[in-house]
Amino acid sequence: MSRRRALWLSVGGVLVVVMVAALAVFQPWLLFVDRTADEGDDPSAVVGTADGGLTDTGVPSAHGGAPTRVVLVSAELIDGEHGTSGTVIVYRRSDGSRYLRIDDLDTSNGPDLHVWLSDRPSGGDCGGCRDSWGIYDDGTHVHLGTLKGNRGSQNYEIPDSADLSAMRSVVIWCDRFNVAFGTAPLA
Repeated sequence: MSRRRALWLSVGGVLVVVMVAALAVFQPWLLFVDRTADEGDDPSAVVGTADGGLTDTGVPSAHGGAPTRVVLVSAELIDGEHGTSGTVIVYRRSDGSRYLRIDDLDTSNGPDLHVWLSDRPSGGDCGGCRDSWGIYDDGTHVHLGTLKGNRGSQNYEIPDSADLSAMRSVVIWCDRFNVAFGTAPLA
């Protein structure tokens, strides 16, 4: 085999390895594949909005023994590194448990997406400067789970042990690239 042919085969082999590795890390096909979540909402009746927001500890009374819930906070998702829209609502049920509902989510699909409550403000920081959307893993956050779908409606239980008093935003977080796809304010 000629020296020139061996060189081209080596270069070609390296390029194939680099391309396979890049495909495994970036998963570009996810940009063209949507996952839709269609979870129904909790069947309990909404009986009001809590006066104290996230820190409200009052448990709504059950009407005739039927479970109820109150809205602790509601907000619209805003764009992060990707266009994102939808509504987030945090509820407290009459049994004292809390959950986050995301209604009508519309964002990009991506690898390793999660739903967090964060102590960082919604909207990034520094007016869009470099790494403005990468701040959410720098502070305290509560991991609620893997994003169930980049489109549709979905529910996430909030652990009983989670202290929500310092939480300032809901974040759709890409753990692979350490960036927020979108956020919503909690205060």
